[in-house]
Amino acid sequence: MATVLGIGELLWDVLPSGPRIGGAPANFAGHAKSLGADAAIISRVGNAASGRAMLAQLQNGGPDLRGVSLDPDHPTGTAEVALGADGQPHFTITEDAAWDFLEATPELLAMAANADAVCFGTLGQRSAASREAIRKLVAATPPAALRVFDVNLRQHYFDHGIIESSLALANVCKLSDSELPVVAGLLGLTGDVRDQLAALVSRYGLRAAVYTRGADGSLLTDGSAWCDHPGVPTEVRDTVGAGDSFTCAVTLGLLLGWPLDEISATASEIAAFVCSRDGAVPLLPPVFRERFIRIPNSPTHP
Repeated sequence: MATVLGIGELLWDVLPSGPRIGGAPANFAGHAKSLGADAAIISRVGNAASGRAMLAQLQNGGPDLRGVSLDPDHPTGTAEVALGADGQPHFTITEDAAWDFLEATPELLAMAANADAVCFGTLGQRSAASREAIRKLVAATPPAALRVFDVNLRQHYFDHGIIESSLALANVCKLSDSELPVVAGLLGLTGDVRDQLAALVSRYGLRAAVYTRGADGSLLTDGSAWCDHPGVPTEVRDTVGAGDSFTCAVTLGLLLGWPLDEISATASEIAAFVCSRDGAVPLLPPVFRERFIRIPNSPTHP
């Protein structure tokens, strides 16, 4: 069973239907747990009723919480989520939340040193403290581990330096059709979408670049092979967490050594299912987990 970590923000998504646990790395870890991985969250929540309620809810079959610390001085993060007519979310995220004060403790560094894959993004690095901690934790992973940079641009919480340094740490990059133009502008990538993705792979030595287009599917490349998937039609309830489930399925597929077309097909089915349900981490049907139970003993720890 692969060991997978989501590192960064853990917060309450305040949806029209009510509050739900969210944060891209936490969603990633939740989906990884559902798909059979040994998954854990590394983050920080407030040491008050809101944070403790979150941990109690996560303990019910969720990811390992040993990497989630309690902050006595800062509240659990929240994100107000407004859904557009197409189900696309628009976030308003509170500042100075507990996850902005993540620390790379010896215990967390030991977890990272035993990981087969980690996922991190830009939002979790918006504060200097968490940015330093996340970079130390990602750098502590074994050389063979997947270091997945989910670009995940939110509000104004990113800049050229965060994106450039994150790509330098990563060996897999996932970004959407709304994010690639921003990244291309900041990094000076030219040409069409394929040119830009190929440039990312080449410039940063990535094992894969993952590009999602919402209802129009996805494009994956390892620098030589390409897979252009049209997507899976679904009745959208909301799209919160769909991209995180896609990232998770791609990560597990890469760990299994699947070809890109198999990775794309499975990730697309899972993301479509998530779009058809409320919330970021709905319970996935067992059929999806069954596809991943072939995950071997970790590639970094045979």
